[in-house]
Amino acid sequence: MRATLRWAHSDLRTHRGEALFLVLATAGIVASLLLATALFGYATNPWQRVFTQARGAHVWLHTDRAADTGELAALDGVQSVAGPYPTASTTVAVRGTRASVELRGTAERPDVGRPLLTAGHWLDADDPDGVVLETRLARALLAQPGDALTLPGSSRTLTVLGIADSPERRYRPGEQPGLVWAPSAAVPDPGGQVIGLRLTDPGETDYAVQRAVTVLGAGAIGQVSTWEQARAEAQGDNRLLGQVLGLFGLGALLAAGLAVHGAIGTRIRGHLRDISVLKAIGFTPGQVVRVFLLQHLAYALLGAVAAAAAVQALGSRVPGRLGDAVGVWQGLPGHTVALFVVPACAVLFIGATTGLAAWRAGRVPPVPLPRTAGAQGGGLSVAARRVLGLRMFRVPVGALGRGRGVRGSDGVGAPGAGASPGARELEVRVPPALVLGWHKAFARRPRSFATVARLTLPLLLIVVAMSAWTTIDRFHSRPEQIGLPAALTVRADTEAGERGTRALLERDPQVAAAYPGVEVAALVPGQTATIALRGLGTREDPYPYALAEGRRAHGPDEAVAGQGLLDLLEVEVGDWVRMTVGDRPQILHIVGRSIEPENAGRVISTSLDTLRENDPRLRPTLYQLRLAAGADPDEVAGRLAEAGHGRLDVHAVANPADGLSPLRAVVLGLIAVLALVELIELLTAIGGTVRESERDLLALKAIGLSPRQITGITVAATGCTALAAVLLAAALGLPLAHWLIDAQGASSGIGAGIAQVPSPALLVPVGAAAVLGAAALAAVPSARAARRRLADTLSAVA
Repeated sequence: MRATLRWAHSDLRTHRGEALFLVLATAGIVASLLLATALFGYATNPWQRVFTQARGAHVWLHTDRAADTGELAALDGVQSVAGPYPTASTTVAVRGTRASVELRGTAERPDVGRPLLTAGHWLDADDPDGVVLETRLARALLAQPGDALTLPGSSRTLTVLGIADSPERRYRPGEQPGLVWAPSAAVPDPGGQVIGLRLTDPGETDYAVQRAVTVLGAGAIGQVSTWEQARAEAQGDNRLLGQVLGLFGLGALLAAGLAVHGAIGTRIRGHLRDISVLKAIGFTPGQVVRVFLLQHLAYALLGAVAAAAAVQALGSRVPGRLGDAVGVWQGLPGHTVALFVVPACAVLFIGATTGLAAWRAGRVPPVPLPRTAGAQGGGLSVAARRVLGLRMFRVPVGALGRGRGVRGSDGVGAPGAGASPGARELEVRVPPALVLGWHKAFARRPRSFATVARLTLPLLLIVVAMSAWTTIDRFHSRPEQIGLPAALTVRADTEAGERGTRALLERDPQVAAAYPGVEVAALVPGQTATIALRGLGTREDPYPYALAEGRRAHGPDEAVAGQGLLDLLEVEVGDWVRMTVGDRPQILHIVGRSIEPENAGRVISTSLDTLRENDPRLRPTLYQLRLAAGADPDEVAGRLAEAGHGRLDVHAVANPADGLSPLRAVVLGLIAVLALVELIELLTAIGGTVRESERDLLALKAIGLSPRQITGITVAATGCTALAAVLLAAALGLPLAHWLIDAQGASSGIGAGIAQVPSPALLVPVGAAAVLGAAALAAVPSARAARRRLADTLSAVA
């Protein structure tokens, strides 16, 4: 054991930089995996906790006032019900901020779907104008208990008594109204009612919805929302962040394992004599394996412990969503287990890859075998041998080159044998270092290919990370390409006329177009869920949907649909679908797939004229505004709200990339970790190349190569290897990134077609920097080896 420790200590002193890089890379990888675990827990557990404590309803049915909901409690699989509660849609405002809300009248605090108070108190029977706001709505309004809410168009005010968490669908400006609990007297003229169903088996949600619609009648159903939709919205972008961190963390772990494997293999080839001496003095093969295994396990363990300690102590102090996620995760029951299991799995994986390489060290014979005279990769090619003769090929030069110092084939300016009169041959010289470096890089094909593969993996993941970055930039810089051509959504009071409202909106100089529209909830075939049916624009002025497949909807009954709707109905572009709006059936022909970032892609869109053919009394309830280039949405929204004199509710269209701002910092951190792994592998490859060049040093000096040319051979070999890895990473990484991003878009309902790979203007400088950096790193050790003394060289070759 003492000899083992002395060997490990000596090896550590010799390879301090490599040991430091391994520790740092392991720490970065384990930190990424721990943060991914925290984000997954943060995305799922807070909503699940609220749902469990509130005894949340699995299904919420919005119906008309005449619907008889008494029979729903007797349905099979229904454990209990909440309501029915009278509801009214309205708009509230506080300190100039407006929001669309659903007033829900309730006499007492519900038992199913029970709001969990976070501030203030529950409704008071002595205060008929007191209300309780859902947390997300209160945050959007910047409202606190005691604030007064005004109802535009009336002199009535409501007083905020409390703020509560709810497991129902959250408030989203312009998409989902906020939830306001109020006394029944505060809802004097309800427009409908809502009832919640808590099921004995949540997996039977679709069947329960179907039975409820059958009992009530399709015409009585306005909207259906389920616990699965609420959970998906609550998880939101946090789950995506966790997936990105987890994917790249596992990829970086694999790259680090391969880097350790390559580093040990290279060191074994460079220390064959030392290993043979160890065996000659009594070391068993198992002891030799343990020397390498324990040494690298110690590096991995040190990095893993450092990462776990840093995440535990400093993770909650990181500003933004990552810090919030770590803070919540630290209070969850499985936090301690994950804090030990994740680093342990990473260390075990690195240990497994280390053991495979160290096993080769145990097979080294006690007496070194003599090296074979020939190189395993074969000799130089004909072209390489001709280049070493400083003549690779000749290029004919016309008569215009005469007398201008162009060397002929005989080296003195005269035409060579067989040269035609009036023509000369230009001799192209290629540096011997470049040809020999190319040969050294790829002569030993299995080993060379393995080195290129290990260098390619981190670069491939960096290309994928860069693609994620450019895709996020596309959401911000070109939102019209990902289904967000409009910057503002305007909802007008019912008293405002269609023509007057549209004229008011288009009067603003920075409004390029105003598209009238309507959005209603429609029951899908089978009556198991509701989707969003939109009519936007007219046939004369169609809405500019972002299409990924098919064509635009021009003719009667034509529509485009999001990926979420196609998956829900199991249909494709070209199919006809039937849905029910109230008691009216609507049959549409899907002629294209649009990129839909809203409502999980469960949207089918057509023109307003098509919907009016089925219901001539339909009037626009919203307007989508496309702004001029360079216009500030906030300024335009302020001007329109002021010009509308309280009759317009103006909101900025939510961009899915707004919630992905933390992903930029995540991508930068992952690129740094991957670059560190790449540096480790690059240093290993350089060290192996330098060691293998020692036996060729005498021969290269004997044929007249200078130390600078010998240095150039190693630099060229490293540059060629790095260039091959860069080209392979680009060739594989770009299609992989495109597929991964589109797959994520399809799974989220937005749909494929959102991926944006980096431009050549970005990839070329990054690739050039990688190749030039590799060559620069190889320059110093190769120059030092080229200037070694003759005695040192003979000792190394021996």
